Amino acid sequence: MRLSTMFFAATSLVLLAITTSSVLAKEYQVDTPSAYQKIATNLSAGDTVVLKNGRWEDFEILFKGIGTKSAPITLTAETKGKVILTGQSNLRLAGEYLVVKGLVFKHGYTPSSSVIEFRQDSDNLANHSRVSEVVIDNFNNPDKRESDYWVALYGKHNRLDHSHIVGKRNKGVTVAVRLNDERSQQNHHKIDHNYFGYRPTFGSNGGETLRIGTSHYSLSDSFTLVENNIFDQTNGEVEIISVKSGSNTLRGNVFLSARGTLTLRHGNNNLVEQNIFLGNGVEHTGGIRVINKGQIIRNNYLEGLTGYRFGSGFTVMNGVPNSPINRYHQVENAQISHNSLINVDHIQLAAGSDSERSAVPINSKFTHNLVINESQQQPFTLFDDVSGITFANNISNTKVVDDVASGFARKSVALERADNGLLYPTGDMAEAGAPRDLKVISKDQVGVSWYPKTPAVTEFNSGETHVVSAKRGALFDAVEQASDGDILELSPGEYDIPKLIKINKTLTIRAKQQGTAKLSFQRSALFEIHDGGSLTLTGLVITGSNSPDSAGNSVVRTQKWGMLENYRFIMTNSTLVDLDINHSFHFFATGFGAFADEITLVDNQFKNVSGDILRLNKEIEDLGIYNAEYVTLRNNQFENVKGAVVKLYRGGTDESTFGPHFIMTDNTLTNIGLGKRNKEQASIYLHGVQVTTIKNNTISASAPIVVEHTVGEPKTVIVNNTFTDTKAPSVEELHFKGPHTAQVEDNVVKQSSAK
Repeated sequence: MRLSTMFFAATSLVLLAITTSSVLAKEYQVDTPSAYQKIATNLSAGDTVVLKNGRWEDFEILFKGIGTKSAPITLTAETKGKVILTGQSNLRLAGEYLVVKGLVFKHGYTPSSSVIEFRQDSDNLANHSRVSEVVIDNFNNPDKRESDYWVALYGKHNRLDHSHIVGKRNKGVTVAVRLNDERSQQNHHKIDHNYFGYRPTFGSNGGETLRIGTSHYSLSDSFTLVENNIFDQTNGEVEIISVKSGSNTLRGNVFLSARGTLTLRHGNNNLVEQNIFLGNGVEHTGGIRVINKGQIIRNNYLEGLTGYRFGSGFTVMNGVPNSPINRYHQVENAQISHNSLINVDHIQLAAGSDSERSAVPINSKFTHNLVINESQQQPFTLFDDVSGITFANNISNTKVVDDVASGFARKSVALERADNGLLYPTGDMAEAGAPRDLKVISKDQVGVSWYPKTPAVTEFNSGETHVVSAKRGALFDAVEQASDGDILELSPGEYDIPKLIKINKTLTIRAKQQGTAKLSFQRSALFEIHDGGSLTLTGLVITGSNSPDSAGNSVVRTQKWGMLENYRFIMTNSTLVDLDINHSFHFFATGFGAFADEITLVDNQFKNVSGDILRLNKEIEDLGIYNAEYVTLRNNQFENVKGAVVKLYRGGTDESTFGPHFIMTDNTLTNIGLGKRNKEQASIYLHGVQVTTIKNNTISASAPIVVEHTVGEPKTVIVNNTFTDTKAPSVEELHFKGPHTAQVEDNVVKQSSAK
């Protein structure tokens, strides 16, 4: 047979195969889970399954089949965004060349370990498969401590792209790349063009947005590509991305006001390049943390980052000599070059140095980087010997620390924004810093076009104002009828509230004229905050005189257990009196598992309280869990309080959180903390608080301030306070040897003339 004839015959066979495949491919339109089950076991290459628009409740999808590269099997929505999977629903993929797109997971949670899982079970994985244009929105297990993944990638050559993933509140990594057997190692997965939206502070370990591998398999290579994603306020914990495997590439991602870092936690030979970190001055915004061998960090842009220690703008860690696989391996042969660090508060080298982490970085280079702080602040902190890092051809506008100064040219640098929105020197400094053609991906280029990227939380006072009269039941009814963000303005008068008021939306309750609206209540609490609730109180007078004659009342409390969503509580310019009808009458009491982003008291007066003011100490298992991120007291007056003004507890030695934070300034405390039921015998009791500022307060005839350090490098400042007939503050290191690390100075401790 002639060669041309043979070629024609072969070509005809290929075309016939393609034509036959196209003819045999089927489209199934299904409208119920049972209809899906009938066709799901007979899917062939090229088939398409269309889920009809509507709510699909308690639908556990197993999408299984063998497609081909040219003829994948597809599962899609009739209209993208109109197929809503609710209740206890999930999706598992198993087989080859599968494509899923257009689905929304909302108003429910997975009954299994993952919402979307690239496997049926441990024996049946997915390969060469793709999940695209999928939304997972607040699809949380109602038990906040119950752990699950939202997306778990197994197998090889899989892709997660152009998806919208927002609002994970329960424990567990949002997206996890699993390397738990050889069939999922060297996987070459691709995670690209996704919108990772707001993940609130979790308040303990277990809040990463993306993790690639685990410590157990961290010496295996993954070859996962994470490219062109946006991480917008992904605040779950210190590690936004936790790389725990080798040979991964993280490129072109944008981090927006995100508290935490891209952390090379385990694994070697990873590449981090062309990423954009925009902190916008938000507290604890970080950049890149380097651990292990052979890491390459180049051509990244970092601006406006405020984080420090393990969450700093740029961190190179100390390791543990002969480290076990789950601890800190020594930094070796790190190549850090052509990065721009603009207005980055902290660059920390040999971080974490202690008696265990004593292996300093070696055989590494820090070259051609641009370090500019317009505040003229010098950003470097060295915690150990950094002679194993070679510094060369870097530019800085400030005098840096002596140990690295030889590798920096100090220059006066003017900056201007380029078309890509980033700051660059006006002069010719191309030899240092990130490239000028760096591409910054925008929100409209990631996620899906048909699902809104809404604000993270509802702002106070963002809704309408409603005037409430002092008639019986009027306030209760007004709260029931209000919308998120509304203001309830109380007319002058007395409000005796017969029922517990549940707060499940963002509300402001304020007096029309300060001090003219007086509230009393007949239940064990006046307000109870539930999921979705945040509350501001302003200008009110609240009395406990009509409360039940029983122990354990409170003015405000959270749901006693089982809260999933973070909340905020603010009170200003209010007067609280006679919370003493029985013992242990608290102003604010948290429930177990509740977590406040913010509790703020400003310009209030408290008088005659038989319990505590802020009782934030329910998490006593010492697992690094706590009840509030920021607690702020400013210019309040506290008088005759038998308990403590604040009890704030974070136990354990975990290092994965930034908080709690406690700020107390310009307050007056008189006769506080001396009640027999105040077992801590403290006016302020802080256990494991990470950041403490107690300044310019006047404390008289009271129990002392008690601070107990438990973990890491807490920042405790107690300065310029006056203690009259009150012992000096007590600060104790519970786990670390040596004197305490607190700054306690310029305080006055004295006896009154009456003594």
